[in-house]
Parts: sequence; C-alpha cells; structure tokens
Amino acid sequence: MTATGQTSARPRGAICSRSRWPLLTQPPALVSYVCAILAFYTVLVAVLARATVFHVCDLAMFGALTLCGAVCIEATRRLGMPAGVSRDLLSAWWLPAAFLLPPVYALLAPVPMQILLQLRVRATVLYRRVFSAAAIGLAAGAASTAFHHWVVVPARLSSGQGGPILVAAACAVLFTVLNTALIAVAAHASDPEGRWGEVLWDRERVLLDAVELCLGVLVAVVCGINLALLLLVLPPVVLLQRSLLHAQLQAAARTDAKTGLLNAAAWQREADTEIVRAQRTGNPLALVLVDIDHFKKVNDTYGHLVGDQVLAEVAATLRTQLREYDVVGRFGGEEFVVLLPGADVHEARRVAERLRVRVSRMAVPTEQAAVTVTVSAGVAILNIHGEDLLELLAAADLALYRAKELGRDRICLPAAPLAPPPRSADGAAGAIP
Repeated sequence: MTATGQTSARPRGAICSRSRWPLLTQPPALVSYVCAILAFYTVLVAVLARATVFHVCDLAMFGALTLCGAVCIEATRRLGMPAGVSRDLLSAWWLPAAFLLPPVYALLAPVPMQILLQLRVRATVLYRRVFSAAAIGLAAGAASTAFHHWVVVPARLSSGQGGPILVAAACAVLFTVLNTALIAVAAHASDPEGRWGEVLWDRERVLLDAVELCLGVLVAVVCGINLALLLLVLPPVVLLQRSLLHAQLQAAARTDAKTGLLNAAAWQREADTEIVRAQRTGNPLALVLVDIDHFKKVNDTYGHLVGDQVLAEVAATLRTQLREYDVVGRFGGEEFVVLLPGADVHEARRVAERLRVRVSRMAVPTEQAAVTVTVSAGVAILNIHGEDLLELLAAADLALYRAKELGRDRICLPAAPLAPPPRSADGAAGAIP
C-alpha cells in the first residue's frame, strides 16, 4: 500500500535541484503535522525497542518478510511504476510482521522497503518518503498491538481457529483505516481547499484495500505454519502485483498527467464509441469544446506552475459538473472537450453555460493573488452540425472561434445554415430580391 501522492513524476535531478529543505516551503500546518508524526514515531520506536527482547527466530522471520518485499519491489522496478497513486501490495509483508512479531517490528517494517522504493523504483521528495514510512509504521504498530492484546499466542493464527483469524482481519481493517486517515490529514493540511474524497476511499480503492488485507492475513497464516512456505506464497503475490501495476500503467497511458482527464487519443476512442451508439439508437448527442480565455496571459504573468494549477482546477470543475457517463478530456493546450450522450441542443447549451459560470467562480490561490479565469465554449449537435466525430469537432471549433470573436466568456453554436431559396411553381429558383 502506497500513501496517496507519495510517488512523484519528477526525475531525480529535478528533485535534487529544489530547495535543500523542501518541507519548510510547505504550509505551516503540514510542517507541524509531519514533524509531530515523525517525532511520535521516533519516540515510540525507541520505547518499544527498549522493552522488546529480540530473538533470533523473530529476526529471521522479519528478514524473510523484508526479503520478500524487496523481491516485489524489484519486480515493480522492472515493470515500471506509474506516477501518482499506486498499489504495491506491500501490505502482504507488513501485516504478517504485525501479527506474528512484537509491535516494534511492525513499526520498523516499512523503513527498509521505503528506502528500496526511493532508491530502486522512483525517487520522490525525501520528507514524503519518510512520512509515508512513519504513517504506515504507526498504523501497523497499532494493528499489531491490538492483535497481540486479543490473541496472546500469535501461533494460534495458523491453527485454523476462526477467532484469531477474525481478529487478524479486524486488525487489518484497523491498519488500513489508520494509514488512510494519517495520509488524508497530511493531504488536507497541504491543500485545505482540496476535497476529502480525493484522498479517502472510493469503490475501487475499497476493493483493492480488501484484496490487500485478505492477502496479508493469508500470508500471515502461511508464514506462521512454516517460514519456508513463503517460497510458495511469493510467486503468486509477485504475479498479482505485476498484473495490478500493468492495469495501472494502462490507465496512466489513457490519462493526461496535468489534469487527470482522458488524453486526446483516449477521449477520441471513447467518443467514437458513443457516437456509433447514438447513431444506432437514434438518441441525441452533443459535443462541447471549451477553451480557457487568455491562458497565455496567465502563464506570462504568474508562471507555468500556476498555469498548470489553473488547468487542474478547470478540469476538476468540469468533472464535478458533469454526469458519470459524460466523456470529458483534455484536447490540447488549454482546450477541453466534452461529449454529452443523450443531450439535445437545449440541454447542451444549459450544461455548457453551467460549466462557464462555475469556472468563472473558481479562484486559484497564488503568492501574488487569487487567479480567476473565464472560458468560451462551442457546442455542436450530432446530425445537426455533423454526422461523425470529425465533423462535430470542426463545427464546435468554428462555434468556439465565433465565441472568441464576440468577446469571449460566452457559449456559441455554429452559425445556422442558410435556408435554400424558394422555388417557383415550375421548379426554377425564385429571384433574390
């Protein structure tokens, strides 16, 4: 399990060229929170280490689980890891350490794996990696303490009794809840305007968390039976991890990195499918081409980093104002494109106007001032302004150009086609007055 936002797409050189202490450039609330978590983690490790008697068999099990995690990390490195949030299935090795070993091992288990992730997979800002290790360690330590409180003899977990297994499952859920909560608070301290839903659970995350927890409990049961059985458990875990990362890489290939929307190629594929369906069923369909007004001025005035923030905020606004089955993507530069299945001309204009108003109300905070932007949009309707995707895009582009000419911050449709001249009774075209 990887903390949200802990993976960076920046190359190693870019990270090293930043401020020597990048944590100090963050909001004060985030700095205080991270320092408090790290201090608590350090004190807790020291206290538990002094109170723990380290046995050779425990150290051997800890080393074996760490080695299995290292093998999974190496498999991740060879396959590649998408930037952003990723699932690494390392809980399969943290949870057995939490259940079968004293709590201090659960606190320490994430440390070597986070070091390997930093050195072997993808380098990120160091304080994020350190905080991630501390947050995971604290969550695993709490789960370990709860498990050992209810199951005095950890070996009972491998006996097949229902009680210890249920306790292990409950403690695994506790681990996930605490880890997610610690990361969510940090994300909110970093961006108080951000939505909690972006760092908490959605349906897919809940499903993946359930898979990780089940896997961790099963590995703990097998490991408790015989440590050598890890050799039989490791290959399926590696295969599952590679399959999961392959799916993430496929999703990353369809997504625009700056906005999180579909990129142009992926949007076009989905749009073609929706247009074919609409032609077959006879349902209406609309296309909206949205362009940020004077975006070059934003980049020139505030810099490209602020420009990227504006793009991300506009994309988030578009997502929140559209239906789940609407197809929205970044078309290029400061242009976005939206496909509205089932929308006629009146519905399309209403949606486009809502998008325009919502974007005009948003503000992107910067050190200098809050940046506001407006958008212009062109709307095209299937079978009225075009019969296929290319024709719809061309018609929407003409409408967008018309909106720009009329002063921007407005919605336009393509100019209505000229009506054919009236014909006389004998079939000849009437004279034009």
